[in-house]
Amino acid sequence: MKRIGMGIVGAGFIGPQHINAVRRLGFVDIVAVADMNEALAREKADQLSVPKAYGNYEEMLKDPDVHVVHNATPNFLHYPVNAAIIAAGKHVVSDKPLALTADQARQLRDQAAKAGVFNGVTFSYRGNPLVQQARVAIAKGRIGKPNFVYGHYIQDWLLRDTDYSWRLEPDKGGESSALGDIGSHWCDLVQHVTGLRITHVLGDITTVVPQRKKPRGRREAFAAASANEEFDLIDITVEDLASVLIRFDNGAKGVFTAGQVCSGHKNDLMFEVCGSEASIKWQQEQQNELWIGHRDKPSEILVKDPGLLDPEVRHYAHLPGGHQEAWADAFSNIMGDIYRTIQAGKSPKEPTPPAFATFEDGYRANAVVDAILKSARAGSVWTKVEY
Repeated sequence: MKRIGMGIVGAGFIGPQHINAVRRLGFVDIVAVADMNEALAREKADQLSVPKAYGNYEEMLKDPDVHVVHNATPNFLHYPVNAAIIAAGKHVVSDKPLALTADQARQLRDQAAKAGVFNGVTFSYRGNPLVQQARVAIAKGRIGKPNFVYGHYIQDWLLRDTDYSWRLEPDKGGESSALGDIGSHWCDLVQHVTGLRITHVLGDITTVVPQRKKPRGRREAFAAASANEEFDLIDITVEDLASVLIRFDNGAKGVFTAGQVCSGHKNDLMFEVCGSEASIKWQQEQQNELWIGHRDKPSEILVKDPGLLDPEVRHYAHLPGGHQEAWADAFSNIMGDIYRTIQAGKSPKEPTPPAFATFEDGYRANAVVDAILKSARAGSVWTKVEY
């Protein structure tokens, strides 16, 4: 079996999750970590049992043992780092959003296609076995024609004015916060599950907390403020709450909310697709259950059990029924689809497995977010998504 060497740029909050997900595959060697300086990279590499450490990603890209590079940097570095990986002829796996704007994302898509390298985006929820079961059920016509899609992705980690993150700074996180960070996940997921494309949006965006206390010292990602922390008062210009009406290419309508100021909701992603024959709903915080709604017979809950899933979905479930699987398992599933495709020696032009989101998918998500922002700036009017 051909072994593949993996390197990663950035080993903060999400970086170790990339490494853990890939390490589980068994045929990938975790070769190197690159970070802001050599000391930090060495510290992270030692913590994660990675042999090589680089003080900048440019040096790591010269390493012949690294075949695939993961980009786990803050949003503003996604474009330059991804572009450099592609230019070095390495396969690339990028955190979402793919770039700060749809224009940047389009450029990355085209650069990767020209270079002939595999390119993936970490839309992790695709890897859940019941998400794939919902996709297959809809594709096989079990709910009829999708007419209405609704849902949300809401959290509470930015509820207070002492909550802060670089994601709130436009020069680091982009023009959008909630939509770019978590709304992009929802938009990718519903398009993936339904097989439909979002064509028009009407966005209403809000900054619920207009001023925040930015800590002067270092604070871990998603951590609450400490009592003795010093801070600066910062005006916030990006949204922490958004509601969006949507139209799909088959005539279906939809609505979703993305917000990070909703108390009690830790990572509450939900979608429901209402069809002409039945409805189907999945919720991330109860991710081992899939609700199927009927009119003329009792509605049902399909539990995650390989024996109950369609044959083409079963390999996404690793444990027998009654054994819960979660976010890390789904994340490893998307890495499995990416790396097994690379290992098989296929062309990047060939169709990819279901959980493998490409730069094309990342571009589409960026385009939807850009259209929502454009709609809101114009006074919340219907706006076409420019793909």
